[in-house]
Amino acid sequence: MTAFRFIHSSDLHLGKRFGNIAEELRGRLREARHGALGRLAMQARTNGATTILLAGDTFDTETPAADVRRQALSEMGHHGSLRWVILPGNHDSLQASQLWNSLRSDAPENVALAIEPVAMPIAPGVMLLPAPCTTRRPGRDLTGWMDEAATPSGTIRIGLAHGAIRDFSEDGTVADVVPPDRARRSGIDYLALGDWHGAMKVDARTYYSGTPEPDRFKHDRPGQALVVCIDAAGAVPEVTPVETGSFAWRTVRIDLLSQDDATRRLEELLPAGPARRQTLMRVAAFGRASLSARIMLMDAIARATPEFAYLELDDAALATNCESEDLDLIDRAGALREAAEALRAESLDPARSLAERDVARAALMRLFSYAQHVAS
Repeated sequence: MTAFRFIHSSDLHLGKRFGNIAEELRGRLREARHGALGRLAMQARTNGATTILLAGDTFDTETPAADVRRQALSEMGHHGSLRWVILPGNHDSLQASQLWNSLRSDAPENVALAIEPVAMPIAPGVMLLPAPCTTRRPGRDLTGWMDEAATPSGTIRIGLAHGAIRDFSEDGTVADVVPPDRARRSGIDYLALGDWHGAMKVDARTYYSGTPEPDRFKHDRPGQALVVCIDAAGAVPEVTPVETGSFAWRTVRIDLLSQDDATRRLEELLPAGPARRQTLMRVAAFGRASLSARIMLMDAIARATPEFAYLELDDAALATNCESEDLDLIDRAGALREAAEALRAESLDPARSLAERDVARAALMRLFSYAQHVAS
């Protein structure tokens, strides 16, 4: 038989609401998730793959809106030369009987639903062993049946599952749901996993694909899928990551010393040009900065923000050095200077709580910013 080549993807979370993000950006992020289907199809054609395996959480909820569901199926059907296989995950488990009944009724001919733990032929000499999620938290190893799954001699065996290995669960629980050596135990040539949103190699035959379109800062890597090629039963698969993301979610760290030019350091870290529009970025500041440098950093973030899909400064770990020169920029005498001196003293007073010192520091920064605005 010829080599079998396919795309391994998971965790599209179509219909995700992004409720904590501004409304205009929410729409763009939802559309990017739908667009991931087309990008997966493009990578399949580019890399000579005939099948796309979706290892769970294709939909974000068990009750996706009708337009989300129908448009997803329509997009898959549009790529009729490819076969799509959809596995129920923990977000769209089999417990959602209405969802899976609707998918069964509406799915085009090139879309297969892996909703039973039985061997499925997906190509000549290739059998898929799916482990569909029965509920959001099944509480047991759904891949156990693969040990006893009989397939003809010489058949390529591909496992498809959604769940945690060790402590990799997205919800932070420590549950050994899928044994890390499941592929070896069950004689599987490749185990395609979903649930972890960042790509991860468990062993030579077991991989998490990661999500094709990132939806959080946690994993800090581009959206991708895996192109998998298996020459024959027993052969070690060749696995190649390919980028599929539209938006980049990035966290960058800026370490400052009091004498540093915070604005220049920031510009060195931020991406340039049109890429900013497709970037959600969190800048995490550490170290120490003068009061004036801190204000300049905040102003630089504010100026750059409209060019990004999203940009925020996390300065909780950035200490502030407030010297007399900084206070001179507020006022050299009078009521403003007295207020600045009092706030500086409160921000440094070890007898006060951390929250009280933070409030005083924030007030001092606001006073400094106000004074600079009036002076300009």
